[in-house]
This record gives sequence, structure tokens and C-alpha cells, in this order.
Amino acid sequence: MTVERAVRGLGGFFVVLSVILAHYHSEYWLFFTAFVGLNLLQSGFTNWCPAMTILRRLGLKDAGGACCSAVPSDRKAAGR
Repeated sequence: MTVERAVRGLGGFFVVLSVILAHYHSEYWLFFTAFVGLNLLQSGFTNWCPAMTILRRLGLKDAGGACCSAVPSDRKAAGR
């Protein structure tokens, strides 16, 4: 698993968890939902969020754009 996928999964988990807690416990949990949403929004613009630093320290690797690259891997190896 890559850092980028883990951030999306972690964000989704916390949003669902906080909505459930808001429904059953206290509506103030929606502030946490907003916090997670704002962090995801700013990470879309800056490509950084606090969770990425933690996940990298835990050993997850960056995707590196390998799956979305327009240049075939054999051209990358040849340096073209």
C-alpha cells in the first residue's frame, strides 16, 4: 500500500466514524468530520498532509507516479 492510498483510506474511515459518532453520541463530532475534509482538500492542492509524514515514518512508500506515467517504463530505464 502506498502513502497516497493510505491517506485516502484513513480520511474515509475517519469521516464515516465521525458521522456515526455524531449520530449516536454528539453532534460535535461533525467538527472532526469538517477537519478531516479540510485536510483532504488542502492536501489536494499542496500534496501534503500531517498523516503523510506519519505514514512514511511507519514505512509506507510513495506511489511515485508509476501507475499514471505517460512514459513507458522501458524509456525511463534508458533515460529518454
